[in-house]
Amino acid sequence: MSTWLITGVSSGFGRELTEQLLGRGDRVVGTVRDTGKVSDLAGRYPESFRAEILDVTDTAAVRQVVDRAFAETGRIDVVVSNAGYGLFGAAEELSDAQVDHIIATNLTGSIQLIRSALPHLRAQRGGRIIQISSYGGQVAFPGNSMYHATKWGIEGFCEAVAQEVAPFGIGVTIVEPGGARTEFRYASARVADLMPEYDGNPAHAFQAMLDPDKGGLAPGDPGRMAARIIAGVEAEPAPLRMVLGSQALDNTLAALRARVADFEQQTELAASTDYPPGE
Repeated sequence: MSTWLITGVSSGFGRELTEQLLGRGDRVVGTVRDTGKVSDLAGRYPESFRAEILDVTDTAAVRQVVDRAFAETGRIDVVVSNAGYGLFGAAEELSDAQVDHIIATNLTGSIQLIRSALPHLRAQRGGRIIQISSYGGQVAFPGNSMYHATKWGIEGFCEAVAQEVAPFGIGVTIVEPGGARTEFRYASARVADLMPEYDGNPAHAFQAMLDPDKGGLAPGDPGRMAARIIAGVEAEPAPLRMVLGSQALDNTLAALRARVADFEQQTELAASTDYPPGE
């Protein structure tokens, strides 16, 4: 039996992970904004599930919840940073408040959760950190600029942290799912006040995706994805990245190949800025 701390368990991947873990006999401390949304889990698993109210943008509260979770359970084997949301609209259309809030939630909130857990994981000489990112941490689409900014940012943070904490027996895995049939595209999506100047612009292509009648069904099965995440915790060493879904893999590989091709075109330019040999 393992003990997990997971943020954002009221819906989506967080909920799916929690249900599968509890169903197999693990213990879960799950954070939510409203405990009423997980009252059914608390009723079915009174001994193995505990809900904590948490707004991940409140750094002091994040530390308190993490400290209490480790103190009351004695050990947490896996910390999952999952809380987050999507924000759609051209960069110009977004308000300052929207920009600040998505950074505070998706990026800073994840950073502070991980930072708060590290002293405990180090003291117990091991554990896993799982960061739920997106293939949007490797690619970028118009109309998603701030979402990508947070995902590219958290991936860089986690890649560096993974190298820092490996000597302590702590593994870090960045999970990059593609589109999945969760509430993310609808209930978790926020949209800017759209400007007519961007009508017909690629930045507004997201509107079709958010329309259930036009966007079509996402290919990813959240149940299968959650099962892969759980199984991945057993892998040694911890995989740095886990790409889930053929859509995610295809788009990521295409973006990486294009990036490498672009860099390879710059060999002469890059070398031209070095000191000449011998100087």
